[in-house]
Amino acid sequence: MPKTLRVGHIDLSFHDASAHEVESILAAHGHDIERSAAPHEEMFRRMARGEIDMLVSAWLPASHGAYLAPFEQEVTKITILYEPYCIWGVPDYVPEEAVAGVADLLKPSALDRMERLIQGINPGAGISRFSKAIVEQYGLDRAGYEFRTGTEEDCFGRYMQAVADQRWVVVPLWHPQWLHNRYRIRALVEPKGLLGRQDEATLIIRKDAEARIDPAALAALADLHLGNARVSALDDRLQVSGPPAA
Repeated sequence: MPKTLRVGHIDLSFHDASAHEVESILAAHGHDIERSAAPHEEMFRRMARGEIDMLVSAWLPASHGAYLAPFEQEVTKITILYEPYCIWGVPDYVPEEAVAGVADLLKPSALDRMERLIQGINPGAGISRFSKAIVEQYGLDRAGYEFRTGTEEDCFGRYMQAVADQRWVVVPLWHPQWLHNRYRIRALVEPKGLLGRQDEATLIIRKDAEARIDPAALAALADLHLGNARVSALDDRLQVSGPPAA
């Protein structure tokens, strides 16, 4: 039985952290791992082309369902690793009576202090699509708010600097993510449902690769559930200590 498996993950740190957990189980059952990372849409295209065997992980149904749909019949869903969801958040020092929900960003008390740039991550992320819709449908753009895509460093670095300076800022984020392990971030109420609902972070494998996985490894993966808090902590550890030793 061939032992090498090609495991792909979306090129964000919390996906990397959960991929290491999956890969450690495969390695413990004798598999060699070829790991790779790519932005959201590209990673799903690679799986559709058969360039990877396993993807950690697809957020279904809301965030990544459209990327999986064209080839969903070619994959098996192994397990749900955690239950992610998207938020627009503010630092907890922003008074809730001033800004409790997205619509409050238009109140004079918010407009006096809130920064207008809402810095996101890459354009293929669900949170990026959702955030663009929020800016438009709440009329935030007419008040000068702008959602901008960028890198993880752009988004998270800007948030951390804003907190250090005690500035009012909105961060488009999700659970799980390492910032939650360090900061108290309050989610804004978003009654229009534009942030999607809670997804299921699903470990998927191409059906044509299943026979190459050790049955005991497959059973162990089927029992794997990390949960949001653990993924946030694993993600934070990755930031501090780097990837685990091979």
